[in-house]
Amino acid sequence: MVNSLQATTTLHNGVEMPWFGLGVFKVEEGPELVNAVKVAIKHGYRSIDTAAIYANEEGVGQGIREGLEVAGITREDLFVTSKVWNSELGYESTLAAYETSLKKLGLDYLDLYLIHWPVEGKYKEAWRAMETLYKEGKVKAIGVSNFQIHHLKDLLNEAEVKPMVNQVECHPRLTQRELLEFCRQEGIQLEAWSPLMQGELLDNKDLQQIASKYGKSVAQVILRWDLQNGIVTIPKSTKEHRIVENSSVFDFELTEEDMARMNEMNQNHRVGPDPDNFDF
Repeated sequence: MVNSLQATTTLHNGVEMPWFGLGVFKVEEGPELVNAVKVAIKHGYRSIDTAAIYANEEGVGQGIREGLEVAGITREDLFVTSKVWNSELGYESTLAAYETSLKKLGLDYLDLYLIHWPVEGKYKEAWRAMETLYKEGKVKAIGVSNFQIHHLKDLLNEAEVKPMVNQVECHPRLTQRELLEFCRQEGIQLEAWSPLMQGELLDNKDLQQIASKYGKSVAQVILRWDLQNGIVTIPKSTKEHRIVENSSVFDFELTEEDMARMNEMNQNHRVGPDPDNFDF
């Protein structure tokens, strides 16, 4: 059982990745962003997830520096993720994108670097660059985001290094069971973005019923469900009380019955783009 905010899963290359982190999608540069990252680290978060396309890496870097100071920890205690955007997918361009992200974040290395979307005809060259970064010791782990089973199979056919992580949209309306099972078999850690379905699930009556049984919020129950399914989760919030509340999920455990009930809520419903049909 995952029982603390610092608990980690061991990726297939031996690197330890926290089960729980802070996402900063759609949080713009500025004091609110810097404070959110700092506050999360102060309250025990050890994983921060950003991306080049979020255009907020500089603020995230500032928040990390302030957070490390407040928490009295070192850079090595943190797990920082960023992602290469579609326009930079290619061998040389991905290598350059990595350096740009590092510079903006003000870091010497990333713990995890991901290909953001499986752009057809481009992600294999980008993966070669990821492998180079990994083999040269510039990044601790490499992975992908929004890859379906067929994308992963296609990549695995030629990859020298297997992705360590696949970060995808995942919540009770999009449970990703087949993808989760495939990733398990391949030793690829699944990670959920938009675990709370961008807030759309918070009014769900079934989830409210389950939450009241445990004296928890709907958000806490969903995040606990992620962890018990063996899925790394990175809820987004900028408010201190919410950042703390989201992470208060280590003092209870959902019953098998409630886990099954939530697993059965799947409708294959996405709030984000379809990885098989996007045009950006």
